[in-house]
Amino acid sequence: MLDIPTILDTLRDDVRTAQAKDPAATSAMEVVLTYPGLHAVWLYRLAHALWAADYRFSARLLSHLTRFLTGVEIHPGATVGDRLFIDHGMGTVVGETADIGDDVLLYHGVTLGGASMRREKRHPTLEDGVTVGAAATLVGPITVGENATVGAGAVVVEDVPPETTVTGNPAKPVDEAEHERDGTPDPAIVDG
Repeated sequence: MLDIPTILDTLRDDVRTAQAKDPAATSAMEVVLTYPGLHAVWLYRLAHALWAADYRFSARLLSHLTRFLTGVEIHPGATVGDRLFIDHGMGTVVGETADIGDDVLLYHGVTLGGASMRREKRHPTLEDGVTVGAAATLVGPITVGENATVGAGAVVVEDVPPETTVTGNPAKPVDEAEHERDGTPDPAIVDG
């Protein structure tokens, strides 16, 4: 049975999240009518409900139509938490076994891709509060810890600890990457 008050609360939360995370958002009406990342999340939720009710073909068809309309592909089998915001959205892909926590921010061109051809957990897990920059690629059953940040264009193939920022290809914590560039030893390694 549909719980209309809960659905309306979720929709309002999503709009407020978009307004909070995008300084270009000028009104709730603008967000509701012109934000494809928001539309993709809303349509994903419907497709996911169909998927969970074992209407798999209908779920995949809706997902496909959503990709056509928004440029965002979220597999209906993925698990998405509350207040996911996909800024701009175009080219974002979320695989079937991906898990996305609450209050996650994805920019355009993000890929949460698989690393196996078997039916198993093969896509990333993003814990609560994660931010993933534009065109970042995360591959395999890795975990990006709570409140971590993945820089734009990063390629992540290993777990990212909570509260850590990673950049590069392959992605490394910012402090570690800085020391590699300037040739100085990382004090955490030297002193640890």
